[in-house]
Amino acid sequence: MLVHQYPELFRHDSRDRERACRVSARCREFSQFLAETPLGDSGGELHARVAFHPSCHLLRGLGVREQPLRLLASVDGIEPVMVRDAEECCGFGGLFSVKNAEISSGMLDRKLSALEQSGADRVVSCDLGCLLQIGGGLHRRGSRIEVQHLAQVLDEAASR
Repeated sequence: MLVHQYPELFRHDSRDRERACRVSARCREFSQFLAETPLGDSGGELHARVAFHPSCHLLRGLGVREQPLRLLASVDGIEPVMVRDAEECCGFGGLFSVKNAEISSGMLDRKLSALEQSGADRVVSCDLGCLLQIGGGLHRRGSRIEVQHLAQVLDEAASR
């Protein structure tokens, strides 16, 4: 919202639009911020097989692709696993999942099957909506795959 729409809210007010543009230019997604901030040599240690789910907003909206993967790679013991069609949407998309429930469910089923086939014991994302969607679907399937935000994984690794 702050990166894309905030300046638009003030499109008819040149003074406030300028201020909104300055705020917008300073905003960073969590993984962007951490990737731009020197943290030292180690991201900690955590032994886990991790699948990363890049949210649609992260990839297509913000153009963030490598930063979360670099942060995960900085953690000793994390084994990244490949997920078939990893960049496909999980089907949440805010109101999309409500207005198009049948399509959303089909998209989620495809995502969950790919995650389960990957051999991951954790799926990590930077998007809480995706985490709710994927976590709920995995829970309903009785899956043992944990669902975590990138911040949780980094915190857990740093605590060890």
